[in-house]
Amino acid sequence: MGRTRTLLFMATLAITAVGCGSDSPSSPSGNDGTIAATLTITSTGTAPKSVSIPVGSRVTIVNNDTRNHDMNSDPHPEHTQCPALNVGVLSPGQSRTSQNLTTARTCGMHDHGDPDNALWKTTVVVQ
Repeated sequence: MGRTRTLLFMATLAITAVGCGSDSPSSPSGNDGTIAATLTITSTGTAPKSVSIPVGSRVTIVNNDTRNHDMNSDPHPEHTQCPALNVGVLSPGQSRTSQNLTTARTCGMHDHGDPDNALWKTTVVVQ
């Protein structure tokens, strides 16, 4: 009977952990992590300036500019609003996909190296 209780307890913990979810890259998510939007960086800025995605999905950021961009969530410099969006430095021609965004909210993004420049700001609405 003791082994059965232990297995049941462990199964309950596993199910609870999966159901909770977060924006942490190491957290499991109940969604399939579909890439719901692509943000593109060029010399004229980030486009689109706002995207809406479903809860549990991800965003790909593509750097088509000729310089590096260090893309992270607001606020600067903490980058704590939506940590799943913190993709870091993208070299020219490089792309990176965020972690699953598992909480409905509005997430601002900016280039850490030029945080006040509106060209490199964008918004991801998770709904």
